Amino acid sequence: MKKPIPFLELTRMHEDLAEELKAKFDQGLKKGVFSGGEEVAQLENRMSNYLNVPNAIGCANGTDALELALRVLGIGAGDEVIVPALTWVSTAEVVKMVGAKVVFCEVDHYGLLDINQVAHLISPHTKAIISVHLYGKMVDMERLMKLAKNQGIEVIEDAAQAFGAFQNGKSAGCWGDIGCFSFYPTKNLGALGEAGLLTTQNDRLAYLLRLMINHGQFQRDNHELIGRNSRIDTLQAAFLNVKLDYFEAWQNRRKALAKLYLEHLQHLKGIQVDSGILTEDHNAHLLAIQTGERDELRTFLDKEGIGTAIHYPLEVPAIPAFGGEREFPMAHKIAQNTLSLPLHPYLKEEEVRRVCVEVSRFFGA
Repeated sequence: MKKPIPFLELTRMHEDLAEELKAKFDQGLKKGVFSGGEEVAQLENRMSNYLNVPNAIGCANGTDALELALRVLGIGAGDEVIVPALTWVSTAEVVKMVGAKVVFCEVDHYGLLDINQVAHLISPHTKAIISVHLYGKMVDMERLMKLAKNQGIEVIEDAAQAFGAFQNGKSAGCWGDIGCFSFYPTKNLGALGEAGLLTTQNDRLAYLLRLMINHGQFQRDNHELIGRNSRIDTLQAAFLNVKLDYFEAWQNRRKALAKLYLEHLQHLKGIQVDSGILTEDHNAHLLAIQTGERDELRTFLDKEGIGTAIHYPLEVPAIPAFGGEREFPMAHKIAQNTLSLPLHPYLKEEEVRRVCVEVSRFFGA
């Protein structure tokens, strides 16, 4: 029987880094610092340097990052926020949480915010646009920023899947007014639990964000505003400091494996593979293919011991919590046709080739 190929296998990575991760944990126990401290300061400084942004602020998770961004921009009841119809639910969820109205926008054939449609959705109540770099591919930020700034609208970047992606040499999360990252364990750079990051070029917004994540205080019991607890965990910051040393090598590996997928699959009839995954503005977070036989292919691969994932089975407006409406045909088509194949830096080349062989066999090639 052939050995299974899981969609994602974090155990390989953590076995490789086990000694370093354990050493960080032991250091944390000896120091007795479990909130803030040197590890958090080091991570924020390294993130600031890597992303080339003056303000990089650790927080509890990517969803909190999005909500905090909306709150410090003063967005709430009576305001409208434009959100792509295809994304993880957090992007729209946080808009509801601050009391604003979600205005969904159709996506392009990549699943990204359709900038051609954005202008038609802007109203006097539009206060922000959230751009989502879906699957790790960046929205055309230069074009979006020009449109938004001409209208006096704030831009929040949902870069939860895009750490390591750059456009014209500028990182995802560093184009808009505020960038929001997730270090959920499955991401290209993942913690061993929940963690996130906020970025901004604006020092005033950075000041407010730092207040907001710590109950509105810089000094204990001196609360300048109503905040919350969204501090990054010190241990997670320490683990991320270990992993950050390996990030570039992992990215190179992802790209090499993505190239191998493309060589075998891009000319196959019956599926579409994004060749843009090899460009700078895509961090190869997901190897997402599109096919009208998505569910049948997934069942076939499962029987062959090959794990896959669906990102995402429904466009957000079609989710019952958001009204269950299906008004966005492109978003719906992508949601119904997209299948993610295994792609991570500890995947072996022979495993990629085997996945490609089975996909080809399904389509009769």
